[in-house]
This record gives sequence, structure tokens and C-alpha cells, in this order.
Amino acid sequence: MPIPDYQTLMRPLLQLAADGQEHKLRDAVATLANQYRLTEAERTEILPSGTQSVFGNRVGWARSYLKQAGALRSPRRGYFVITTRGQQLLNANPVSIRIATLAAFPEFQDFKNRRHSSKTDHGQTLNMDSEVIFDDTPEDILASAHRLLCRNLEQEVLETVKEASPTFFEKLVVDLLIKMGYGGNRQDAGRAIGKSGDGGIDGIINEDRLGVDVLYMQAKRWEATVGRPEIQKFAGALQGQRAKKGIFMTTSNFSREAKEYARSIETRIILIDGEKLAALMVEYNVGVSVVEHYEVKKVDTDYFEGG
Repeated sequence: MPIPDYQTLMRPLLQLAADGQEHKLRDAVATLANQYRLTEAERTEILPSGTQSVFGNRVGWARSYLKQAGALRSPRRGYFVITTRGQQLLNANPVSIRIATLAAFPEFQDFKNRRHSSKTDHGQTLNMDSEVIFDDTPEDILASAHRLLCRNLEQEVLETVKEASPTFFEKLVVDLLIKMGYGGNRQDAGRAIGKSGDGGIDGIINEDRLGVDVLYMQAKRWEATVGRPEIQKFAGALQGQRAKKGIFMTTSNFSREAKEYARSIETRIILIDGEKLAALMVEYNVGVSVVEHYEVKKVDTDYFEGG
């Protein structure tokens, strides 16, 4: 099942605290993960920031909003306990508790007003849409926006690559492989690509900086789909070199038969189509530049443990 959103988790979290005892947030995350029968992959899925698990983050925000509504309180750091209002919420809402439910309380309205109205650096007031703020956690919103920006950027990058000359495409491939840790230095890699032309092999590049092993490459700036015959030709060239691995990179895509053939042979051939190529360029900052940088911070609990 998909990982529950934080609003779905609010009532189960409140129900967990219904015994009136203090509960540690970390233990609540594990208990609710078991309750929802999350897989190991779902339990360990990490936010794009790499700072926290997705599920733990959503449980944390469920607790935070319940606290803002006066349904939970924190008797000490890292723990929570249900309040009289929380017990009343459970009794009055047997199915679910949502943000709209909490909006009935003046403390939560005050919290919303503080969140929705903030000052810019120039003293202007920003009024933010409550649906944007509360439908997902802030981290989920950031992650979703980042994915959308990346998808749009990747599409633009691919369109630009397709318009480039074959010579520039060869340079692009070299730059990308170097950023990924292949090819040794720029001069060595630059000599390797586009110079072989040996029976379907466009280039040979070091797999590591010392040149202990090499990769054989085919790089095609194509519009048409790459079919099985092209992969067979490349595989034959690799066998002629007694090579165990190769990379076939194109600006277009691969047919189903080409993919199946690449998986079926003993020689390992990595297929990189246009979409994957663009994604790698964005990931390794080839042909793109950073225009904004945002830091996501959290409380340093280790710092406060010393107090």
C-alpha cells in the first residue's frame, strides 16, 4: 500500500495516545508502520533532503498539527501525551481526523494565521493558500515541486542536445562520463571518444582513473528508435575485443526487442536512452547550472542533549 499521508495518520496517532500514557515519537513511528503493514522499502524511503524517512516525517507532522490544535501536548522533548480535547476529538470523529476538523479550534486558527501571513524581505505581506500549505507536509510539497522542475528541465535539456552537432554531442558524452567518475582526466577521455570506429565501437574510455579496466561505447545522436540490429552489431564488436561490458547511449530510445536482446546476452550492455541521458546530465550538472539553493534544517537533538 502507498505510504499514508499525514492527515490519514492523525487519528491513528491520537488513538495510540488514547491510553493517557507518555509515548515516544520514535516508538509511535514504528508502531504505526506495523499497523499499516508497511514494507521495508516503504519504512526506509528517505526524503529528497536525505535527512529523514518519509513515513517518520509524516507522523511527525501529524503530531505537530495535533499539538497546534491542543489535542496533544509534549511533557518532555521527544514525547507526547493526549489531552482532554484529544479524547473528545477521538470520540467525536470515529472514522478520521483531518485539517478541516482541527480548524474548528481557535488555537489552530491562530496557527494557520501565523503560517499564512508572513513578511518578505521588503516588508510585503504574503497571503498563502491554505490548501497548498496543508494538503501535504512541507517536505512533500518541496519534493513534488523539485520533481516537476527536474522533469521540465530534463525535457528542455534533451531538446537542446538533439539540436547540437555530432561533434558537440561527443564532447557532451565525455563531460558527462568524467563527472560520473569515468575516463581518467579530461585529456585522456577526450582522445577516447569518437576516435575508434572499430566495427560499431565509437570510443573506449577508462572505467577508473587508473585505467585498470575500460568501457567500450557507442554514442548515437539519433531521432529514430534504436533497434535490435544496432545492439547486435555493438555486441559483436565487444566480443571481437573480448570486452565484458559496454555502454550504448542515444538521444532517442530503444525498441523492446533491443532491450530484451541486451538483457539476454552474456556481455553486459548498458542502454542509456534520451530520457536517461538528460536525467544524468541534470544530476551531474552537465549543461545546467544552479540558480537557487534552499537549505532545509531541523532541530539538532544532539546539541540539546548536552544541556
